[in-house]
Amino acid sequence: MYSAILLAGGKGTRMQKSVPKQYLLLAGKPVIIHSLERLDELDEISEIVVVCEREYTATITQLLTQYNIAKEVVFALAGQTRQESVYNGLKKAKNSMVIIHEAARPFATINDFKRLIAANSENALLGYSIPYTVVEGDKKLDGILDRSKLINVQLPQKFSKSELLQAHEKAFREGCKFTEDASLLFYYEKSNIEIVEGSNYNIKLTEALDMLIGEIIYKEYIARRR
Repeated sequence: MYSAILLAGGKGTRMQKSVPKQYLLLAGKPVIIHSLERLDELDEISEIVVVCEREYTATITQLLTQYNIAKEVVFALAGQTRQESVYNGLKKAKNSMVIIHEAARPFATINDFKRLIAANSENALLGYSIPYTVVEGDKKLDGILDRSKLINVQLPQKFSKSELLQAHEKAFREGCKFTEDASLLFYYEKSNIEIVEGSNYNIKLTEALDMLIGEIIYKEYIARRR
């Protein structure tokens, strides 16, 4: 069985709204509910650890009742960084395997989660081939990367909890910062991390324009597949 760790502690400052993006409405529902509903449907998941600011636990608790989320939900406190938030969530998780997802990524389908869970490796991520040219440089072009070898790292991701927790503890001791967990785990443990094909629809909501695009994605993609 898996514990799902749902990261919902972002401030969403780039969205320029009065509340964090995970509480904005998308297709008539708060963004966070789209992920919670899908996690609630997965038999392989026995609990959901929601990592959020303390002030939003009451709001989320109310939403859980309003949208009939049946699974056990526990809360972990959001940290100052995403990395710290994941670490706090890991320490709350009961199961030996975890799935990490972001509330700001509401377009991962049930099938995405199932294919991730079915991956042969204990550690796996959703990834999508980059369809455009990527270059190195700051104010001038220094090099061109081979896009055939580049992957857009997405969530959800799955891990052995003990292995990822150990890597997080090493990063904490050394003061190293990472933007997501597959990179962190690979850096410290050189683990076999399987890449499961993702989708270019699985975007992260970051700016106001993403909410408009998200309405289209939901109508044309998610509502038909879930």
